[in-house]
Amino acid sequence: MEHTITFSEIDIINQCIAGDQQAQYQLYARYSDAMLNVAYRILGNREDAKDVLQESFLKVFKELKNLKNKQGFAAWIKRIVVNTTINQAKKKGLKLVELNHQEPKWEIESDDLEQIDFKLNQVKKALMELPNGYRTVLTLYLIDGFDHEEIAQILNISKSTSLTQYSRGKRRLLELLK
Repeated sequence: MEHTITFSEIDIINQCIAGDQQAQYQLYARYSDAMLNVAYRILGNREDAKDVLQESFLKVFKELKNLKNKQGFAAWIKRIVVNTTINQAKKKGLKLVELNHQEPKWEIESDDLEQIDFKLNQVKKALMELPNGYRTVLTLYLIDGFDHEEIAQILNISKSTSLTQYSRGKRRLLELLK
């Protein structure tokens, strides 16, 4: 989610810190759809994603007073949603497997992706068919814009595992789409 915060959003954040419920609703309305999608892409279940969204916003409103850089709000809220989603996935028994491999071999070139004409719904469906580890890393990297070092920290795995999950996930996604 590429989002530049405006001065009016800083005002809304300040009003939220002061306990203004209308401002809290405005902030929720601005970010809830995007954050629901973040959670859904990781969990693959809309109801679980809604639960994560609610839990995440409770954390946001509780911790908002501690946010030092209001310009970084969009990234901050996204990090809260991702971490809450990962914790939810762990509670449900969905986990990434630590792989003790060297850096993956990149067998699929980015040009391969450009040559195949996919419909968005096909991609979404195929993404949901991936094992949780593959789907989570692909989502965090391709859609949410985290790098492999950040993904490794978020998921408590090695950077090598993130790279491997990404490589295998991308390969499996292509197989599902062909």
